[in-house]
Amino acid sequence: MSNPIADPLVEGLDSDATSDLVRLDTTQEGVAVVTLNRPDARNSFNAELIGALHETFETLQAAEGVRVVFLRGAGKVFSAGADLNWMRDAAHWTEAENRDDAMGLARMLKSLWDIPALTVALVQGGAWGGGCGLAAACDIAVAERSAKFGFSEARLGLIAATISPYVVAAIGPRAARGLFASARTFDADEALRLGLVSELVEDAAALATAADRIAGEAMACAPGAIAASKALVDAVAWRDIDQALMEDTARRIAQARVSDEGREGVAAFLARKTPSWAGKG
Repeated sequence: MSNPIADPLVEGLDSDATSDLVRLDTTQEGVAVVTLNRPDARNSFNAELIGALHETFETLQAAEGVRVVFLRGAGKVFSAGADLNWMRDAAHWTEAENRDDAMGLARMLKSLWDIPALTVALVQGGAWGGGCGLAAACDIAVAERSAKFGFSEARLGLIAATISPYVVAAIGPRAARGLFASARTFDADEALRLGLVSELVEDAAALATAADRIAGEAMACAPGAIAASKALVDAVAWRDIDQALMEDTARRIAQARVSDEGREGVAAFLARKTPSWAGKG
């Protein structure tokens, strides 16, 4: 079964690579929904699912019509992390084979991080290990209040390695050290307090309502400005505020001001009109 694509916004998806492990649905307005589709395995990761997600995320990077990307899991759980059979097989591989396999997960997460559109994780049930990595690699994560989270790798003698850049960026090094080293499960309230989750909702209906609201917010923003804003954060995070950084930020806003979006947006605001990109969705 190939991925259902609702319109020509997304082209070039390799349906043989993705199979039925990942569903991709888009609307004419530019909303894309990526669904992990292994509900019987609680959407746990294996090499095939990782490859399907990587292919999908790379396709979305180049899809100019996509304005917001939602990432969700089919069934009752967002993602339980690593598949048990996958881990069992990996135990018999060489270090070099395990390194190559781990790079697949690292590339998949980076391809999600590099999507220029706004990315939003919708977490139901729970997220563990790599599932937390997916949530952390998104710009926003909304979770049901009943959801559970955890990094259980240390209990298995492993470490949360490939997801760590995104988790540490989301929650900070001290919280990450404690959660990685203790491997304890924590609730959605703690995930919100730490910054792994951006917003909590009560149930599935409220999760859908939040998604509609966020889609509307994304549609009110210029697509190029969203991508440039994400790139701006990457460029300034953890850097000293020196002459080079000040010049870089000045260059970025100057380019934005003279861009087609910048000129149209400011003119529309001053004239109390709606810019061409707004009001969709």
